[in-house]
Amino acid sequence: MTQTAPTAKKSTAAFKDRTKPEHVRESNIIAAKSVAEAVRTSLGPKGMDKMIQAADGSVTITNDGATILKQMQVLHPAAKMLVELSKAQDIEAGDGTTTVVVVAGALLEASSKLLAKGIHPTVISESFQKASAKSREILQSISQKVELTDRQSLLKSASTSLNSKVVSQYSNLLSPIAVDAVMKVIDPVTATNVDLRDIKLIKKLGGTVEDTELIEGLVLDQKTSGYDGPKKVEKAKIGLIQFCISPPKTDMENNVIINDYTQMDRILKEERQYILNIIKKIKASNCNVLLIQKSILRDAVNELALHFLAKMKIMVVKDIERDDIEFICKSLACKPIASLDHFTPDMLGSAELVEEVSTGSSKIVKFTGVANPGKTVSVLVRGVNRLVIDEADRSIHDALCVIRCLVKEKALIAGGGAPEIELAIRLSEYANTLSGMEQYCFKAFAEALEVVPYTLAENAGLNPIATVTELRNRHAQGQFTAGINVRKGLITDILEENVVQPLLVSQSAISLASETIRSILKIDDIINTA
Repeated sequence: MTQTAPTAKKSTAAFKDRTKPEHVRESNIIAAKSVAEAVRTSLGPKGMDKMIQAADGSVTITNDGATILKQMQVLHPAAKMLVELSKAQDIEAGDGTTTVVVVAGALLEASSKLLAKGIHPTVISESFQKASAKSREILQSISQKVELTDRQSLLKSASTSLNSKVVSQYSNLLSPIAVDAVMKVIDPVTATNVDLRDIKLIKKLGGTVEDTELIEGLVLDQKTSGYDGPKKVEKAKIGLIQFCISPPKTDMENNVIINDYTQMDRILKEERQYILNIIKKIKASNCNVLLIQKSILRDAVNELALHFLAKMKIMVVKDIERDDIEFICKSLACKPIASLDHFTPDMLGSAELVEEVSTGSSKIVKFTGVANPGKTVSVLVRGVNRLVIDEADRSIHDALCVIRCLVKEKALIAGGGAPEIELAIRLSEYANTLSGMEQYCFKAFAEALEVVPYTLAENAGLNPIATVTELRNRHAQGQFTAGINVRKGLITDILEENVVQPLLVSQSAISLASETIRSILKIDDIINTA
């Protein structure tokens, strides 16, 4: 008995020891906060850019939160949750990916202080959920309704998104492209969402971002095939084939043994006749532009076939990717043809003009004046180097997502930190009507939201404490559209400066950030499996 007593005492002590959950929670909060700190300096129009070097040596320059976090090598599981949070915001709203991570970091800081006061994680978690719901209500009450026919409001929203990007100097050019692209693929009266797969962004090196253009029709990244083939076709009849115009091959296990040259000649003659028959059938349907899907089993089209097609004045574009087939069919109102038997005139699409165009050092094929166009458009993105093109591509995508947000939720709010300060003030007032621990948590949530205007001011080189204090005073006087004008370094009515953002971006950011914080707070142990 005397030997077992100490063991029993020790096991009881281990059971009562509750320091481990606290350490795990603290570790999670520190790891997640470090991720938020990494992207904090890139928030807002005056935010800094990050240069990311991948393992293969490729370099990316961006200040887009989702892109930065996606390429960071994050090891801690709690820190990975913030990376996932940024991805979720990118999918839901497409913009505000940096904001959502910065807000999450501030909420973690607030949680850490509340935990130090001895408030239970579950109480904090539930209070944050209620505060998030209340924030959505407040944002809804200060928003302004917008109609999709109001082009100016849409342009302002797209410009605000682009002004915080590396290519901000081109926002006057890119924002109309983003607005027009979305408006052409939806019906403004009935639309409730936008499928961005109907807008194809094609990146081509050469020129400057100013040469970026919206094309009503279709642009293919490939050039035409065949030396003598036509480079320009008017009144085009377009066929999209998924079979090969080349001699059939035997299976890999089989061999054909030839004894003399007459048999060889016969094979070549048969091959020639086989290809000619296919091309005659194509010509008989009045097809004069032929798109050929990429083949991995054998050549999709061989030199002999290209020679015959050029003789018959048929333009050929080969190596069409399988993933592009659906978009091409939708754009040109044609149908993919899987076998020669189905090559009939009713399967063809038509366009006024198909031509090969030089873009810098490479070429593209442009289809314009499509007879029965589907609701698709193409945007040709240009730039002096790969880094600029990639950043322009990401920026246009974000601007498209902002317009999509306005299609989903037709409401705008002011930018420049105005909604966050208004939320902080109203939540603090609401907290005074509560009692107990919930009041503490609501006030902590409200204070945490001030991180957005604080960071905007800090990144713009202003005095953050003085700026946020003045902003708070303006909002207390009822000026709920007062925000930080980072260009003038003043507090102004931000709506007069045309700095607006979709309601959905802010609502989504606060909801997703608070959900992630709730998840992190409820973790009290990390278990590694082999």
